[in-house]
Order: sequence, then C-alpha cells, then structure tokens
Amino acid sequence: MSRAGWAWLRLVFGAAVLGVLLWRVGSGPFLAGLRTVDATALLLGTLLAVPVTVCCAWRWTLVARGLRVPVPLAGAVAAYYRSQLLNTTLPGGVLGDVHRAVRHGRDAGRPGRGLRAVAWERLAGQTVQVAVAVPVLVLLPSPVRLSLPLVLAGVLVLGLVIRLLVLAGGGTRGGRAVRRD
Repeated sequence: MSRAGWAWLRLVFGAAVLGVLLWRVGSGPFLAGLRTVDATALLLGTLLAVPVTVCCAWRWTLVARGLRVPVPLAGAVAAYYRSQLLNTTLPGGVLGDVHRAVRHGRDAGRPGRGLRAVAWERLAGQTVQVAVAVPVLVLLPSPVRLSLPLVLAGVLVLGLVIRLLVLAGGGTRGGRAVRRD
C-alpha cells in the first residue's frame, strides 16, 4: 500500500475509534469535562506544558546527536507531542515513545540507534524525576514518608542486581552494539 493509502487508513481508523467511543459512551462525559476547564486553567497548563515539552525534545536531540542519529529540534518537538498524545491515550503509557523511536530509527536509517536514543533520553528524564522527587518526599510532609526508606532500599537492591547482571553478561555488549549499528 502506498504512503498516502496508509495515511488515509490511519485517518479512517482514528475516526472509527472516535465514532465507537461516541456511540458507546456518548458525548456527556466529554462535555462535562470541557465545562470544568476554564480559560485560566488552559493558559496555565499551556504555559507549563510547552516549555517542558520543548526541553524534553531538546534533551532527545542531544542524546540522538551523541549517538550520531541527529534529529532537528522542530521535528523533535512535533514527534514529542505525538508521543505524549499516544502515551496518554493508548494502554501502557509508552507506545508513543516506541513509535517515536521506531520512526526516528527508520528516518535516520539506523533503527537500533534510534531506539537507543529514545531509551537513553527517557532514562535520563526518569532519573531527573527521581532525583527531584526523593528530596521533596524526604523534606516535605508526605503520606509516603514512612515507606520511603523501604522504597529506596528496594531501588538500591534492584540497581545492584542489574549491575551484577550486566557484569555477568560481559558488560560490553551495549558498547559493541552501538559501534556496530
């Protein structure tokens, strides 16, 4: 099937999904949700979401450039918005990132590096979130404060197990794979 045919098929499929949702659920929940959102909330959400998305896309461009599969910032921002939409609407919460990785790898002609660029970028983002969340949970009153030492111990044990598995497996397979791709 041609590229245009696939584009039309995706459009028809998306419209069909929306039609089935409208038929099964009705418009009531959607309209009720719209009524609860005011202009201030939309403005504040936009003022927060746009810079965060651009920064995430910029982080991806840096990682991709380091793996020698560069992606331009404008394209990265568009792909990041698409992946956010897919992550929030599809089950699992990571299918948008998988789509972004596969598409970037195909476009760059290096599928392995495209996948690694997105994986490393997401890992960096999660690492920053943990580095910010842990001190906040420790310093501010929180209902999870009593469980935090147990959670941190579990994370450390998991990290140690992963490190031992990498060492037991030779530890250099990832390096060879990056050089080979």
